[in-house]
Amino acid sequence: MSLLVVGSVAYDGIETPFGKIDRILGGSATYLSLSASYFSRDINLVGVVGRDFADEDINLLKNHDIDLQGLQVDESGDTFFWKGKYHFDLNNRDTLDTQLNVFERFDPVIPAGYRDARYVALGNIEPSLQEKVLDQVQKPDLVVMDTMNFWIEGTPDALKQTLTRVDLLVINDSEARELSGEPNLFKAADKVRAMGPSSLIIKKGEHGALLFTGDEIFSAPAFPVIDIFDPTGAGDTFMGGFLGWVAYTNDTSPTNLRKAVIFGSVMASFCVEKFGPERLKNLTEKEIYDRYREFRRLSQIPEVD
Repeated sequence: MSLLVVGSVAYDGIETPFGKIDRILGGSATYLSLSASYFSRDINLVGVVGRDFADEDINLLKNHDIDLQGLQVDESGDTFFWKGKYHFDLNNRDTLDTQLNVFERFDPVIPAGYRDARYVALGNIEPSLQEKVLDQVQKPDLVVMDTMNFWIEGTPDALKQTLTRVDLLVINDSEARELSGEPNLFKAADKVRAMGPSSLIIKKGEHGALLFTGDEIFSAPAFPVIDIFDPTGAGDTFMGGFLGWVAYTNDTSPTNLRKAVIFGSVMASFCVEKFGPERLKNLTEKEIYDRYREFRRLSQIPEVD
């Protein structure tokens, strides 16, 4: 089923304890779409890039069968650029440079052919823009939204208004605590869901993820990755794997959402193995399903005699 992805398409400069790269493809919509493309072949991307956006990166997205009719090319400036440096534990990073460039003027216009999408992924952009997207689509089956501390602190009213219109919110543990004002994650989940989204995923990095849907709570561990080079985009990759699986199966039941969380975690575990989205370029179906099966094996708890 069709998946609409709206978010940033960017270039990143990344430095970790394990290496450095000055310029590489990035952005929430990029990671989301590439990850989802391994499951769904009906992905429509809406974003904006500048005059410097490389043909090879356009071709990469097209080669993954991602429809780019909604990708605006603004010849008046350059593509959004972010540069960051990660600390040794990779959970903390310093932003060294942010150049919004053409992204500062991003006005998401949803092409007519995208407006009946069954599934909608709202990447981490300004809440008022996320709401503008929702004004243009026609009753999707599932709207999934990402946000961050910057919007929680800077535009709380707009964020809470948008939350009333989404089905599932994906945030990390610190964002859940800040949004709810509650240190306990289970109490925080109740408060966040009372704001609008019926379901919630709280990402806990190397400690896995929590899914709250209906009366159920599902705790998924993180896959034990040995060689972590770069965590950039892992959260967006998780969301892409999650929604890609849901769109492929066209099933939003609690049981299938649990499977989707595992596939999201699987895709995120690949993402961190190389810089940027490099690992997401040429995965095979066997690699993905082998890791899914290994993930399930590691998560099994033996019966007590």
